[in-house]
Amino acid sequence: MKRRTLAGPLVLLTAVTATLSGCTTADDGTVPKPPRPPVSSPHRTPDHGTGTARTPEGALLVTDFGADTVTFVDPGRRGAAADLGSVRVGTAPYGIALGDDGTAWVATAEGVAAVDTRTRERTALIPYRTGTGPVTTGEYRGGGMGIALSPDGGRLYVGVNVPGGNGTLEVVDTGRREVTETVPVGRRPFDVDVSRDGRHVYATNHDSFDVTVVDTGDWSTRRVEVAPYGTEGGLGSWLKPHYTAVRPSDGALLLPFEGERLAVVDPGTGRVRIEDMTANTHQHGVAAGPDGTLYVVGTGPIDPSEDDGPSLTVRSPDGSERVIGLDGPHESVAVSADGRTAYVSGGFTRDGYWNGLSVVDTGTGRVTRLPVGERPLGVAVLGDDPETGPRRLGTDEIRR
Repeated sequence: MKRRTLAGPLVLLTAVTATLSGCTTADDGTVPKPPRPPVSSPHRTPDHGTGTARTPEGALLVTDFGADTVTFVDPGRRGAAADLGSVRVGTAPYGIALGDDGTAWVATAEGVAAVDTRTRERTALIPYRTGTGPVTTGEYRGGGMGIALSPDGGRLYVGVNVPGGNGTLEVVDTGRREVTETVPVGRRPFDVDVSRDGRHVYATNHDSFDVTVVDTGDWSTRRVEVAPYGTEGGLGSWLKPHYTAVRPSDGALLLPFEGERLAVVDPGTGRVRIEDMTANTHQHGVAAGPDGTLYVVGTGPIDPSEDDGPSLTVRSPDGSERVIGLDGPHESVAVSADGRTAYVSGGFTRDGYWNGLSVVDTGTGRVTRLPVGERPLGVAVLGDDPETGPRRLGTDEIRR
């Protein structure tokens, strides 16, 4: 297996900035917020929903990073019929966390939105305490990125990006619906995860090559560097952490890099062990199933002459991998409770995205593309029964 050196990607940097995602930082990098587009689709709902729609079991909810909405999706329908309608939540929504009560919490550039997924209504927009400058759109916009709930659902944790500086972790009381704590973390907190016992929160900081471990008892922090290729190149490097999965068996943090290396982090000691991976492509989104199977999104090559294209890696707990090819860049992944279906968002933090999801049968490798949303980034599975999983596509509904 090829071993990537740091020099190669840095030499190629200027040639590939239009094709790779989320890996460099511009001096400004922000895009002024455009006027809010009209909600003209017959499937769209007003800002706070109508309160009359009902969401079927096994539906999905995706964040529309290219708009100010979240879109409800029925993955069992074909083509445009899969789009069940959208609800406005706030500018450039990024991560999403789903509560047991059916509330979806969405990190936007303006604040954290609460959405009742049963009635498809926005019920709150909670402003951040952290100052992030003007509300903007695009890859480097300020505001919420990664987001996660405590195991009891009483607290929400959102990583807030501050353009040009270190970010914060804001803690929201979900009952009072207000920010109660602000904790300093690293630069551009792409992802936020929580330990199984709820005692620690992990902010994965893209631009500072690290994970911030936050103690939820006293809000103290520890920095763990995760840089299997080193930190040379700084903000100009492509070889940074993006998203993290918490391994169910032991609470280890799993961070994929380049389809070549999996960083296995002990969050207690800060020790980092490296395991081999096989996809040989730039990697972003990651999710862990209950049995420890890892699902990793490959966005595409850094160097097209050497690296492979977009893919979904399905990595068994024993380390064996199957790599399923995808058409075009993708960003995030969510998995059905039974592990039989993966939903991969076609929205991409940089150019090359497409407005849809790839629905992957993890057993057969069959891929179905659904045109939904506007640059869909985060994905959540709603009402997923672990016994039956979401409604699956019939043979006549499969589109290669």
